[in-house]
Amino acid sequence: MKAKRLSKAQRLSSTTINTLPQTIIENILCLLPIQEAARTSILSKEWRYKWTTIPKLKFGSSTLSKGKNKEKLPSDIASARKNMDERCKLFNAIHHVLLMRQGPIHEFTFHTIGTYHCFELDQIIFRLSRNHAVKKLKLAFNRLTFSYKLPLCAFSMHQLTDLDLRNVDIDHQPIFSGFGSLRSLCLYYVKISTKALLHLLSSCPSLKRFTLLGFIGCKDCTIVELFECLPVIEHLTIYGGTPQPWLVPDSVPNELPTSLIHLKYFCFNRLYFGDDHGLIFLLILIKCSPNLEKIELDIAKGIGDDNETWFGILEENSDVRLEHLKELEIHYFRNLNHEMELVTVILARSPKLKKVIIHSLVEKDEESDMLKILLQAPRASPVEIVVRSMID
Repeated sequence: MKAKRLSKAQRLSSTTINTLPQTIIENILCLLPIQEAARTSILSKEWRYKWTTIPKLKFGSSTLSKGKNKEKLPSDIASARKNMDERCKLFNAIHHVLLMRQGPIHEFTFHTIGTYHCFELDQIIFRLSRNHAVKKLKLAFNRLTFSYKLPLCAFSMHQLTDLDLRNVDIDHQPIFSGFGSLRSLCLYYVKISTKALLHLLSSCPSLKRFTLLGFIGCKDCTIVELFECLPVIEHLTIYGGTPQPWLVPDSVPNELPTSLIHLKYFCFNRLYFGDDHGLIFLLILIKCSPNLEKIELDIAKGIGDDNETWFGILEENSDVRLEHLKELEIHYFRNLNHEMELVTVILARSPKLKKVIIHSLVEKDEESDMLKILLQAPRASPVEIVVRSMID
């Protein structure tokens, strides 16, 4: 008996997106904004509820469709009405999506640049805290308006592996038990006491990636205490900026703190040359990180070249070596004496260094002279030096 031949339409339908596995379809829908993913429900009966199973949800100001308000009102009244309308629409959309959910939520992102308060978000986080499948949580707010106060129920999300908080207020007493599964923590301009920060870090024994940008209350906290809370850290980013005494003790300790044997990458954002705190912190970290492979430095702008204590500190720490450093990258390099000295010291003490990338703020004619000096400096290994101009 001859096999029935498929029609052209049947052959085409067998190769359409409908034949893809559900996991592939979910990955495709996750790449779309949530409102666009929801609109796929009109494609066919098979697609009506596919969007309700995507594991990644992202909400924010862009979630809302932009409408035109033809009514002319005083600016303050119009702004207040606009904020209220946006808030209602946004949280109605979130509640609707959560109501339609048919699968676990693995990632939840909320990002807004609006000026309205988001007290309704407390209910959302409470609902998420009852969902043990949530692995990644990101809450980001506009720094110029206000910071969102994180509800205590967020600390019951023990399955979290990634937590990203931006302009969030954590003013709870350090009574929470922490996140035993957390691998990555980003605190960007988060309002938190030093005591609460240390308690939070010490309650995350699996933390491998930590980013701290902004200013933390400076009381009873030292570099020793900070390192002791990061026993398995591999990727560390610290904000420098203006002097932060909590970063370092009054003097370099004779006995170094716990060794950061797992640390492979360190980024010092806005390294401050106005005092010796930043350099001491950097040198202590290098001493404690025998397996460090990459250092990235972002030099603070507008700092003069008049701090001679830098050179004395470098001489006092002549034993500092970077046995496993492979790459050094510096941003906002202005070819000042202390900057050049720091680079030449690293070149001379890094036997496995392969590449140095300098993003400079000097003029083109000065770049060649700067590169010539660096190429002639003593080096512990053959290294490629790349200079990239940041001047338009």
